[in-house]
Amino acid sequence: MLPIESVRPFQGTNSQPDFSRGNCLPLVQRPFGFTAWTPQTDDGRWIYTWAPAKIQGVRATHSPSPWIGDYGHFTLMPQTGPRIASAEARASFYRHEETVARPDYLRLDLRRYRITVELTATTHCAVLRFTLPAADQARLLVHVPEGDGEFVAEGAILTGLTRANHGGCSDNFACYFAITFDAPFQDVAVEPLGTGSVASVEFGAGAARVITARVATSFISVAQAQQNLQGEVEGRRFDDVRAESAAVWNELLGRVEIAGASKRERETFYTCLWRSLLFPRLLTETDTVGNRVHYSPYDGAVHPGVLSTDNGFWDTYRTVYPLLSLVYPDLLGELLEGWVQAAREGGWLPTWASPGYRACMIGTHLDAIFADALVKHIVGWDVEAAYNAVRRDALEAGDQAGNWGRKAMPAYWQHGYVPLEAADHAASRTLEYAYTDWCVAQMAQALGREEDATTLFARATNYRHTFDTTIGFVRGRSSDGRWQEPFNPVTWGTDVYIEGGAWQSNWQVPHDPAGLIALLGGPHACVAKLDEMLDTPANFNTGGYGSEIHEMSEMAAANFGQYAHSNQPVHGALFFYTCAGQPWKTQYWTRRVLAELYGPDENGLPGDEDNGEMSAWYVLCALGLYQLCPGQPEYVLTSPLFARATIHLSNGNDLTILSRNAHSEHVYIQNVEHNGESYTRTVIDYADLLRGGVLQFELGSTPRHRVPTDAELPFSFSTNRGHTTRRYP
Repeated sequence: MLPIESVRPFQGTNSQPDFSRGNCLPLVQRPFGFTAWTPQTDDGRWIYTWAPAKIQGVRATHSPSPWIGDYGHFTLMPQTGPRIASAEARASFYRHEETVARPDYLRLDLRRYRITVELTATTHCAVLRFTLPAADQARLLVHVPEGDGEFVAEGAILTGLTRANHGGCSDNFACYFAITFDAPFQDVAVEPLGTGSVASVEFGAGAARVITARVATSFISVAQAQQNLQGEVEGRRFDDVRAESAAVWNELLGRVEIAGASKRERETFYTCLWRSLLFPRLLTETDTVGNRVHYSPYDGAVHPGVLSTDNGFWDTYRTVYPLLSLVYPDLLGELLEGWVQAAREGGWLPTWASPGYRACMIGTHLDAIFADALVKHIVGWDVEAAYNAVRRDALEAGDQAGNWGRKAMPAYWQHGYVPLEAADHAASRTLEYAYTDWCVAQMAQALGREEDATTLFARATNYRHTFDTTIGFVRGRSSDGRWQEPFNPVTWGTDVYIEGGAWQSNWQVPHDPAGLIALLGGPHACVAKLDEMLDTPANFNTGGYGSEIHEMSEMAAANFGQYAHSNQPVHGALFFYTCAGQPWKTQYWTRRVLAELYGPDENGLPGDEDNGEMSAWYVLCALGLYQLCPGQPEYVLTSPLFARATIHLSNGNDLTILSRNAHSEHVYIQNVEHNGESYTRTVIDYADLLRGGVLQFELGSTPRHRVPTDAELPFSFSTNRGHTTRRYP
């Protein structure tokens, strides 16, 4: 079976604003594609959700998350009978069981109009095939949600534009489109609709027929959209474009082959792997002489080269980029260069990009992504320019509104922590700043910037200043050093933490587990704290949020105590069992999360998917590997899910991960061998993984209570266990 056949794009779509099962879209697009395409059940931010019974059309979308919103979007809807333009009034009933959704293909049967819609996509374009019944009237509605669309019909082509966006755009932003048809249209009528407009492409009366439309998009101009159409889909058969798209996806998904998986596990794995390859989005286009160019949302100009967008780095640095660096390092360099280009054009790296600067979440986690790529020797990006950008993050005051850089830096420099008076999410910011200071220091050391390295390594332990050893929790404190009162570890709050409380935030010290463990009172106390987190009922106080946000609800629904896998802060927490010398508990709990909180269906994710982060966690842990600390080139070992997994590495080597005695109840590692040699470390180096070979686990149903030696534990900055940074290159 080809891997694309196991992908279930409707995974995680049964979501709503107050409860997320992924907040996913069933996208048809190419890997890191310029434009994606999705069925639409709502013309707002929640573009498609599982429950509604009616389809409003097929949307060209660039939405990375409903919380961020869409930009450059428009909707296509075929129709018979009287013209009905508004989204709700024109919607048609459809059946889930009749719908086909794959990475390369979408099929919808619109019962109201007796029309079958099929769609396949290239990087910038889509080809749609409409099977129409005999009808007196037939048309395609092109709905632009903002502005008059500037529609122009000439011959067999319709062009237009949409300026719709939810922020992060220059004043001259537009998404231009060009649509050609293989059947002549009689007329194009344009009418206003709300804040936007609708063009009705009228095909008139006719017998049952099939009409093919080819749609191209561009952020540069109508002429560039026509160039994209000519270069990708003009004159090409629907089935040929679909076959090409399937081949592209099968090549990338097929880099990881698994055996011994159940149907559910196989579908979940390949769906999660697919979702890990949708973002970031490359905004690159090719001009008439073959040069790669892009429109910049930062300065509104057209520039040469690549540009990346649509990423929340607070999320994705944890799992997406560690996965890409392992399986797709040949693709990663271009994505990284796209982020470097963002800093060239805007002056700073974005903290959240869509398409330009967005004030969302906290910290500067491209620092971690770049540091990780540097220590792994990923090629294809401007390392010096990247370093200059992350150095600015660490050593200059950022935008106090949160679009770039770090908030409250003068206070952070003065106190060694972010005081409650200086910024929201103060304790969480302190943890993130300390970690990313360490990341920038890693780059500085590798590049020979010793003064910077010394300064930033000294700040890498600032997390200690927000940790109250008397109660064993991270807390908020004011500029005079006093802890915030009252304190309750189940209270969430915007003043101290972000999207969590003390239980969820306590573990955000990936670069120095030994330092955190010492603050907790030692390895046994750390294990007891983790046990308590998982045993404490999933109760919460809304705190500074004032009402129950969806992450609170999802934590309670998961029923893993205070371990809120529905959101990112805890995604490394289970690996602190290994850091504290009890790796068998990491193995037990990661296997439980894989089995109980993930699946391939519409309810298949425990919380927001977040640009591949939730999915990449599954992929890595199912392979028995997890990078606790991006910026340190090693992966913590845990219990693999499959009897065999083979990663076809881009350097030509194969890495085979074998599990003897693989079984759903055999979750504990008994022994590990690497290329036939006994292996007792709890981590494995990235460089060793790239050499390929065989990593073999013997699994069993009872834990092996062997405590690792200090030398076998994951890296910690304060004890310098593991590797130090090598000079680059």
